[in-house]
Amino acid sequence: MPHYESEPKIDTNLVTGDWREDLFRDGFVVVKGVLSPETADTYKQRMFQWLETFPYGFKANDRSTWGKEHLPEHMKGGMYHGYTVQHEKVIWDARTEPAVIDAFAKLWDTKELLVSFDGMNLTLPAANMPPSTPWPHVDQNPKRKGMQCVQGILNLAPNGLEDGGLVVMKGSHKVNETFFKLHPETPGAGTWGSFDWHGFNEEEVEWFKNRGCGEIKVCADPGDLILWDSRLIHYNTLPVSDNVRAVMYICYTPAAFASKEDLEKKAGYFHGRIGTTHWPHANIFHQEDKHMRLGNPDTFRRDRPVVEPEETDLVLKLAGVKAY
Repeated sequence: MPHYESEPKIDTNLVTGDWREDLFRDGFVVVKGVLSPETADTYKQRMFQWLETFPYGFKANDRSTWGKEHLPEHMKGGMYHGYTVQHEKVIWDARTEPAVIDAFAKLWDTKELLVSFDGMNLTLPAANMPPSTPWPHVDQNPKRKGMQCVQGILNLAPNGLEDGGLVVMKGSHKVNETFFKLHPETPGAGTWGSFDWHGFNEEEVEWFKNRGCGEIKVCADPGDLILWDSRLIHYNTLPVSDNVRAVMYICYTPAAFASKEDLEKKAGYFHGRIGTTHWPHANIFHQEDKHMRLGNPDTFRRDRPVVEPEETDLVLKLAGVKAY
């Protein structure tokens, strides 16, 4: 385990005069117009094309095929982390969009960044979609102090109050450390290891609400970038509307934050086209593809992307393969 007291983090007391102050204060922010609506729509269409590469009968222009029986395995209505999706060219193309990188470079005050090997979400309205159950959680170990990771959603379709998407508890990042000090008996709080995910029950959520942390459904337009502190309580909710939710999970942190060992591990996962967590510089462990679908062993497997990413100089640096 690292020595948490000396881990790198951002100074959230900075006066910036821009969206960074909203992020520091509220724990989340929507950075408007990072991509054009036209570019965002192109990425969404490429995500649909990816679904059509599977042998389950999905057709983007036939809504009768939008049910789970025609889709590859996913979770929470549309989160895809299997089938090496993390290394599809469409996601790597989005990760190398200059304006997306620039937003994180502005936050961390460096362009020498690593990117996460995370997945995507394409939630399709369908009659057989199960009810949405909130799963409020944080993605940062309380032993890690301060803002060390800021998660990102690149939003690719209109996303309003009824369209499903990210729900946050505004300001909960500021009382995160206090909560875990007062609740040392919380399952998992004393045995985190390298695992940085923690879910909250209803009573624990009430503790945060009683301290002014209200739930907010975050809305965004195509091409917006949603950012949030990994200490912020959040979850995703399914759409009530008939609209598609299309997003990519993209997160960057300074390459200088990573240890030599984690860089080597990350590079190996890139070469093996293996997905990890949303953490770019730490928590470098792979997302296991259990090869299950609809509760049974999947009849189809994929160990390499359909379209391999182009291994440019920038891609190799973001992947931790090549030094800056």
